[in-house]
Amino acid sequence: MQASMTENRRKAEPFYWLSVAKPKTSSEIVNEARDVLRTVKAQRLFTPTDEQRKFFGSQSSLCPQNRPSSVLSLDTSSSDLSESRPPSGVCLSPLADKPTLIISEKKDGASSVFLPTPPPDAAEVRKVSSAWKGLFRTASQKDLFSAKAVPLDQNEVKLDFEEPAMMMNNLDRSNNNCLAEQKLYTSFNNESRQLICNEHTSRSGTEDFMEGTPGKFSLQLQGESDQMKEPGERSSQPRASGWKRRVTGLKDETGINEWEEEDFFWHTKILPILHELEKREDNIEHLCLACTKLYQALDEGNMLGKRFKRRNVLLKTLYKLVDIDSDPLSLKLAKIILAMKVDGKNLLGVCKLAFKICRNKKNYFIIQNDTLLDYLLQVLWNEDLQANNEAFVYCMAAIKFMSENDALLYKMVSKGAVEMFLELMKQINNIKEHDTYFSKLSHLLVQVTATLRILADCPLARRRLSDSGAIPELCVALEQRGSDKDTCIWIVRVLSKLSTYNDFCAALADCSRCYVLFLALLNKYQKQQDLVIHIIFILGNLTAKNDQSREQFFKEKESIDTLTSLFQTYYELDLNALTWHHDRKGKKDGKYPSKAEDVLIKLIRVLANLSIHPKVGTALATAHPLVGLLVTVLEYKSVDACEELVINAATTINNLSYYQVENSAIQDEKLHIAEMLVKMLMSYNMDAVVEAVRVFGNLSQHHEIRDFIMQKKIYKFLIALLDSKNREVCFPACGVLLNLTVDEDKRAFLMEEGGIGKLVDCLQDFGPADWQLSCLICKTLWNYSEGTTSTASCFGGDTNTLLLLLTAFLDEEVELECSLERDIKDCQKIYWEREFKPVAEKLLDRIQSHHSSS
Repeated sequence: MQASMTENRRKAEPFYWLSVAKPKTSSEIVNEARDVLRTVKAQRLFTPTDEQRKFFGSQSSLCPQNRPSSVLSLDTSSSDLSESRPPSGVCLSPLADKPTLIISEKKDGASSVFLPTPPPDAAEVRKVSSAWKGLFRTASQKDLFSAKAVPLDQNEVKLDFEEPAMMMNNLDRSNNNCLAEQKLYTSFNNESRQLICNEHTSRSGTEDFMEGTPGKFSLQLQGESDQMKEPGERSSQPRASGWKRRVTGLKDETGINEWEEEDFFWHTKILPILHELEKREDNIEHLCLACTKLYQALDEGNMLGKRFKRRNVLLKTLYKLVDIDSDPLSLKLAKIILAMKVDGKNLLGVCKLAFKICRNKKNYFIIQNDTLLDYLLQVLWNEDLQANNEAFVYCMAAIKFMSENDALLYKMVSKGAVEMFLELMKQINNIKEHDTYFSKLSHLLVQVTATLRILADCPLARRRLSDSGAIPELCVALEQRGSDKDTCIWIVRVLSKLSTYNDFCAALADCSRCYVLFLALLNKYQKQQDLVIHIIFILGNLTAKNDQSREQFFKEKESIDTLTSLFQTYYELDLNALTWHHDRKGKKDGKYPSKAEDVLIKLIRVLANLSIHPKVGTALATAHPLVGLLVTVLEYKSVDACEELVINAATTINNLSYYQVENSAIQDEKLHIAEMLVKMLMSYNMDAVVEAVRVFGNLSQHHEIRDFIMQKKIYKFLIALLDSKNREVCFPACGVLLNLTVDEDKRAFLMEEGGIGKLVDCLQDFGPADWQLSCLICKTLWNYSEGTTSTASCFGGDTNTLLLLLTAFLDEEVELECSLERDIKDCQKIYWEREFKPVAEKLLDRIQSHHSSS
């Protein structure tokens, strides 16, 4: 109820010259008088979207050589397969000096298969070759026992990958390198050497199989799905548990080890798909379909991740496709590579690839129907920040572009991305300035805060930000990165958006050092308009509703001096811009304020809000340089040129004119201000007119201003405003008329200009709907009728109407009927009892006594 009372009394003017029968307490008088002071609303700041969709935008202060590039060149040379080879945990003994058959799926021989001791004659060799014709491409009899591996495809192009010196530079290995190659795989037992079918059989069984004896061999795959599974949804069963092999007609004497099952699955499910991809057909749709099948197969065989032994062969094949200019294909490749848990240079490369895909808005549809976002979030959550800081930059930039799509934004919020980003910011904040990674992580912090700014527009994300304590972390980052303008701009953009909501505004006000930080940044980057305007907008929000915030900001060292300096700087910039347009006979676009005007608008709003606090308002009223700048705005800027700027300046002057203190700059400049207000009254903008009348309301408490109003015949304009039927117009106009009737020699104009009849009409129009305005009208009529002996000569033909209205409005039942909502009804009842009733009763008694005598 108290809030409603304050709202209903907000427009009350401090002009009351009549003592009432029921005296008020001092606190009530102060509160009512302060209700005339008004905060100033400001239009929300516009955060532009960079159409070029680069890392730091077109306005970044960083030199191109000092930041990650937005232009990417991705090809096979950008990968590093040294990290993808699993280390050998077993020290193998030298093999016996027996011929070894190596069947290589690729020229590099990275996935060679070692066969047992060969049969004694060539016929047996032919049987082996014939039996496996359906599964592998075999070597010729001539090369069966040669020391060299036989490649699958002699036309395959060898690519140059960057690998450490310890790795073999020539992947076309000879039989002399078998030992080194064999370290990549589990060694075979010499007593049970096996063929690639991974079945230990008796000789007779083997012969029957090779001769085509009707033995049965079937492969049963389980868990196969048409849809790709999202990360984290794979079965937690051991490797190869998702598929089951059943062999009938063959005698199984030993168990099947884990590597053999993986090897079988690789050759039957994965390798054929890789051969499809290696064809490098121009049919992008075919390649995309093959990638989809590959992902499903890897997921089915539980081969995603780092434990997969043939991971390097797979990655090499994928990297060969990276340079194909197709975003749908790149999306498929990026997802598979990320699913393989790459790190180091490979992680950087795939994050660059993801960035390239996401920066194109046309790809939003295919991205939101895939799981790339999940894998990028996994990178931020699982990988080491300092070791992969550059990869994190590209990863976070890709996520930033994704967040511009509503569907992807809600998806990432639902997956805990907000909490993840704040945790990442905490990690960055924990790295101190002397650390070598401190400056490098600024690039990442820009991407994180830019993403948070987009998320701040989402209600669900804002709730997560509030619950996770985003404001303190942002303030810590702002304090640590004060020397990095780009980072500061994005942080204050996030804060400026969040400060428009009460809970975030309160959280920011609780950060004791926020005002010190803001003032330091304003002094350091005084001419950086983008940064300055956001900080001032935040200060305007902080001081709009909180008296404690007003006082706390005022107490900070040189706070008012900083605002005055900013005012002077941007006033001069705006003045120079006007001169530039005038010299070139150009015309500024009047639809939107210029950059300098926009800063002045937000800055004056802060001053208006600060002036509501009695202590602060008194200090500002005596700040001659500041008041001088406010008056100057009214001088050089017309309402047509920039409406919001002029009205804000008038509002601030009105607030400061309330304080009747010694050495008040407003009192010293009151006649000059009155001259400027006349220009506003002559405009066609009703908001400017009303604001000018409000200022006259306070200034007309001074005799010099009342004389000025009569001399300039402004009273005629005020009486005309009573016909507006608008409470916001009638109330301040009636307040000025009330002050004019204090002087006995100025009362006659009311009758001469028809003011009495219009005041009675206003009383009839508004009546019980607005007891404040009704009270103000009665006060004006009371002052006007002072010393009268005849109501007929005083009120003329409106006497009887006035008597009927006062009699009706003093009936308590009428007062009760006028209010609908309970809180408003209670407030109106209090105001009716304390304000309207005492004045109306006295006025009614005076009219009745003189009316009967006349």
